[in-house]
Amino acid sequence: MTWPDNSASAAARQQMAAALTDGRLSEWTDAFAAVPRHVFVPRFYQQDATGAWQSLTWDDPGYLAAVYSDEALTTQLDDDGVPTSSSSQPSVMLRMLEALGAEEGHQVLELGTGTGYNTALLSHRVGDKAVTSVDIDYGLVKAAGKHLDTVGLRPTVVCGDGARGWQDRAPYDRIIATVGLHSMPEPLLEQAAPGAVIVVPLGYGIVRVTVTDPGHASGRFLPTPAYFMARRSNGAAPRFHEAAQQQPTDTTVPPADLLGRLKFPASLALPGYVSCSWQDTDGNLESVGLWTPDGSTATAHVSGAVRQCGPQRLWDMVEHMAKSFTGTPELEDFHLAITPTGQVVSYGAAGGPSWALPATP
Repeated sequence: MTWPDNSASAAARQQMAAALTDGRLSEWTDAFAAVPRHVFVPRFYQQDATGAWQSLTWDDPGYLAAVYSDEALTTQLDDDGVPTSSSSQPSVMLRMLEALGAEEGHQVLELGTGTGYNTALLSHRVGDKAVTSVDIDYGLVKAAGKHLDTVGLRPTVVCGDGARGWQDRAPYDRIIATVGLHSMPEPLLEQAAPGAVIVVPLGYGIVRVTVTDPGHASGRFLPTPAYFMARRSNGAAPRFHEAAQQQPTDTTVPPADLLGRLKFPASLALPGYVSCSWQDTDGNLESVGLWTPDGSTATAHVSGAVRQCGPQRLWDMVEHMAKSFTGTPELEDFHLAITPTGQVVSYGAAGGPSWALPATP
């Protein structure tokens, strides 16, 4: 072996692979059992009781168990301690890979190389010469390349904006993203082969579409909810101070709905929105806040008081969504239709609520 390995790590890989599939057959079991996640995550960060980030490596107690657990692991922080890269939750990775249906003979494009772990799983399944992976962070690309080389895999790993695809290796039979998007980037459709399958995170869900004609694709969301780090872009900070100065209005929508049953549809209707919450001294929800990249901001208190500012009346849009669903909507009931003129997510039967997605810049 050319990487740190022992009987404990080998057993942990096998146990994780078996646990992920829970006894059912999966064409990806061998990949999870063979690819050493610890090589791709030699260091990760966990928050302690005070919220401070602590790093764990091979020699630290608990490292191996955490690496081979079904948990997402934070692998990179910026200078302000904000996570900028992670190793995704293995069970979510498995669901996406199964939905992708990649097999030997397919050319595969991956958006968001990150640690290179998902790249390695793809390479194990279809062969490394058939895999192209793109990441905008040169440091991540360089590290992932070393990790992949360590385990004897040499896919094409390049630095660039994954939303632009990678034309040099097109067309692709399968395209997968491990970075959060607000809509399907047009270059992916242009670089997709006829009948290609594309699996990407949109909002707080994951959509699987099939390319039917040039510029056309359609499909449904997977039942698995997910949150992936968003594609890097600039956005305005929340304007809570300004919102607090606004005259309050009343709402009948419980603030908790935004954190629960409306969380996914809100991510489609309000692309790029971020939410937060405040609790009282007993730990009970007191209010929620949300904002979008254009600076629109809203707060909603459990008393029913709402304050809003900015170009969009965000809570008005939340109230409109609340009227569309009597309970918690199932993700697989959302459908995405893509044409050269736009992308629309619809819910339920024809004539149900729908949302036009913004073009990816």
